[in-house]
Amino acid sequence: MEYINSFIEAGNQVLSTMAQLQCTFKQPYAPATPIHAENVVVMIGITGQLKGNAMISMNEEVAKSVASKMMMGMPVEVLDDMAKSALSELGNMIMGTGATKLEGAGIKIDITPPSLMTGNNLSISSAAMDNMCIPVDTDCGHIEITISVKK
Repeated sequence: MEYINSFIEAGNQVLSTMAQLQCTFKQPYAPATPIHAENVVVMIGITGQLKGNAMISMNEEVAKSVASKMMMGMPVEVLDDMAKSALSELGNMIMGTGATKLEGAGIKIDITPPSLMTGNNLSISSAAMDNMCIPVDTDCGHIEITISVKK
C-alpha cells in the first residue's frame, strides 16, 4: 500500500502537534480479518480514488488521556460528549491531513464525518479490502490506525 506513508506522516503531525503526544510509530503490518479493535474506535469513510475507511482504535483509558490533552489538560473522568467530540475531531484532523498529503501525490480522496464507537469485543470485517495497520506507542498508551481500501 504505497500511500500508507501519507497516513503515517499525517498521524505523526496531528498526534504530536494537536494532541501534544510523544509518538513512536511502529512497523505497519497487514492485520488478519476481522480486525479486532479496542473499546474506543473512531471510524472515518474514504471516498474518491481510494474507497474504504480508516479506523483509529484505542482503549478507554488511552482515549480519556488523549481527550484530556486535546482539551488543554482538562481532566476527563468519563467519555462524555465533549471528550467524544475531541476524539472524533482528532480522527478528522489525521484523515484530513492524510487526504491533503495524498493529493500532493496525485491521489484525490474525500473523507466522511467521523463516527465514534464504544463497546467490548469490537471487530470490523473488511476482508474484501487491503488492510494496513499502523501501530503507535504514545505517552498516553497504544493507538492503532488501520487503513482499509478496496482492492
